[in-house]
Amino acid sequence: MRIPCPVCGARPSEEFTYRGDARPVRPPMDSSDQGAWVDYLFFRDDERGRIKEQWQHTGGCRAWIVVDRDTATHAVHGSELARDAAEGGQA
Repeated sequence: MRIPCPVCGARPSEEFTYRGDARPVRPPMDSSDQGAWVDYLFFRDDERGRIKEQWQHTGGCRAWIVVDRDTATHAVHGSELARDAAEGGQA
């Protein structure tokens, strides 16, 4: 699988480290809701289909990126820098 790094261009997936689903939102640091923290830290849906994932280009520019990928086919539909995705409200 090749991942399109917005900085370096398309690179083999072996150069990247997978972090996981980019959609979960971290609870506020001052939150005392233990259930929200448990859900955030330990429970993830294992969805089939197109989702946004966080990857780091550890073998290259070290940028964090959000990759739009189909988990069933491994087809990559695009990527953007994580900071740009966060500013757009997508990650």
